[in-house]
Amino acid sequence: MTDTTHTQVINTDALSAQRRPADGDGIGCHAGREQLDGAARAAGKSETLDRYAADYPKGPHDQPQSMCPAFGSLRVGLRMRRTATVLSGSACCVYGLTFTSHFYGARRSVGYVPFNSETLVTGKLFEDIREAVYKLADPAQYDAIVIINLCVPTASGVPLQLLPKEIDGVRIIGIDVPGFGVPTHAEAKDVLAGAMLRYARQEAEQGPVQAPRSGVADRPTVALVGEMFPVDPVIIGSLLEPMGLAAGPVVPTREWRELYAALDCAVVGAIHPFYTASFREFEAAGRPVVGSAPIGHDGSEAWLQAIGQAANVGQAQIDAAKNRFLPAIRGALAANPIRGRITLSGYEGSELLVARLLVESGADLRYVGTACPQTPHSAADREWLSAHGVHVQYRASLEQDLAAMREFRPDLAIGTTPVVQAAKEARIPALYFTNLISARPLMGPAGAGSLAQVINGAIGNKSRFDTMSEFFDGVGSGHTGGVWQDVPKDRPEYRAAYRAKMAKLARARSVEEAI
Repeated sequence: MTDTTHTQVINTDALSAQRRPADGDGIGCHAGREQLDGAARAAGKSETLDRYAADYPKGPHDQPQSMCPAFGSLRVGLRMRRTATVLSGSACCVYGLTFTSHFYGARRSVGYVPFNSETLVTGKLFEDIREAVYKLADPAQYDAIVIINLCVPTASGVPLQLLPKEIDGVRIIGIDVPGFGVPTHAEAKDVLAGAMLRYARQEAEQGPVQAPRSGVADRPTVALVGEMFPVDPVIIGSLLEPMGLAAGPVVPTREWRELYAALDCAVVGAIHPFYTASFREFEAAGRPVVGSAPIGHDGSEAWLQAIGQAANVGQAQIDAAKNRFLPAIRGALAANPIRGRITLSGYEGSELLVARLLVESGADLRYVGTACPQTPHSAADREWLSAHGVHVQYRASLEQDLAAMREFRPDLAIGTTPVVQAAKEARIPALYFTNLISARPLMGPAGAGSLAQVINGAIGNKSRFDTMSEFFDGVGSGHTGGVWQDVPKDRPEYRAAYRAKMAKLARARSVEEAI
C-alpha cells in the first residue's frame, strides 16, 4: 500500500495496451436508470435489485441528490485493516471514486480491472476479475478482498457471486453497488457491512474464530451500528457501565476479527437506523436490535431503559445508570442553551439524533430532512420530534430542503453543500452538517453541550452577512455576473432577441418531430 489514495490498475496477460475503449452503443454510463435496471434484470440481477428495493426503499422521487452511492462501500473497505478493495466499473467512475476517497483521507490504493465492450459482453471481464483476485490473495497481507461492481458491470450481469469464497485463507466478497439500485452512499455502507457480517456469522457457526485484538470483553456488550465521532463509543461505554454492560465494536468495523466480537454481543444499538442488511444478520444470530441513541436527556433515558431491558438487566441497575448520568445531561443542556430558529438536513443518517439534541437545547427547530429512508429503528426519534412540532422528511430532496428554508426563514440553516450555498446567498447563516455538526460528540453529557458554541456563533454572524450583501448589492448575479472592465449595464433588448431566437428553434423542432 502507498501512503496516499490512488488507482492501482490490476493487469493480467489479457489486459493489453491495445484494448480499445468501450463502444458507445452498449449499456453504458449514458444509459438511463430504467434501461440500466432492465438490462441488469435481464442479465440475472433481479434478486439483488429486489433485495435492495426492499432494504432501501426510494421516496416519491427517484432518489436524493448525493455523491455516487458506491463511495459508501468503498469507504468501509478502505478503512479496514488488511482489506483490499477492487472496483469494477467505467474508468470515469473509478477516477471519481478514488478522488473522493483521497479527499476524505483514505491512505490506501484502490484496485481497478479495466474493460471494454468486448470483454464486458463476452464474459472476459469476469475472468479478468477472477485472475486479478487470485493475484491479490496473499494471506500475509490480507484478511479479505472486496470487489465492487459499479453501474455498467452490474447492468451487464458480471457474476461476482461465482468468485471463490476464499483463496488461500483470504476471504473474497463481491457486491453490486449500482447507482440505479442503491439510493445513497450511506446505505451502500450497509451493503458491504451486511455482506461481511453474513460471511463472519457463517464462519462463527462453523467453529472457533479469531479473538478481537483487544481481547474478549469480560461483560456483555452492546454492538453499535453506524459511523460515529470517535469519542461517542467511549461515552456510551461509560453510560453502560452501571448496568454491567460494555460498549462492543462499532459496525462498520476497522478489522475483520471485530465482526465476530460484534456478533457476540448481548444487544445491538442501532445508532444509525438504516443498516437494514446488517440488522438482518444480527437478528439471524439471535441478537435483539434497539433503535435511537443516548442523545439529550429524553433520548438517553429512553435508550438506557430499552437497552437494559433487551439485555435482561435488572431495573435497579438501569435506574442507577439513569441517576448517575441524567442530571449531568440536564445540567449540560441548561448551561449551553441554543437560541434561534433552525432548519436541518443531511445524508449521514444521524440527522434525527442531532435534531433531538437541538430541540432539547432550546432551539426552535422547524424541519429536519434526511436522505435516508424511514425504518422501524428510527420510529422513536420520529415520534418524539413530531410531538415537539418538528416536520421530519425522509428521503428528502434538495428541493424539499430549500423549500423548508424559504418557508421557515431560519436564523441558521444546517445542511448539505448546496443548501448552505443557497442559505448564504439569501443572507442566512449556514453550517455544513457533515463537517461541522456530525463530526462532534453527540452522546451523553459530552454531546449535550457540544453544539451550542458553534451554532450560537454562526447565528451571531447574521450581521456580517447583511453587511456583505449590502456591500456587493447589484453585483455578481444576473446580467452583472462575470468579470467586467466597466460598470455592467443591463441589456433587456438582448434578452428579448435571444428568447425570440430560442422560441423559433423550438417551433422548428416541433415541426420536424411531427413529420
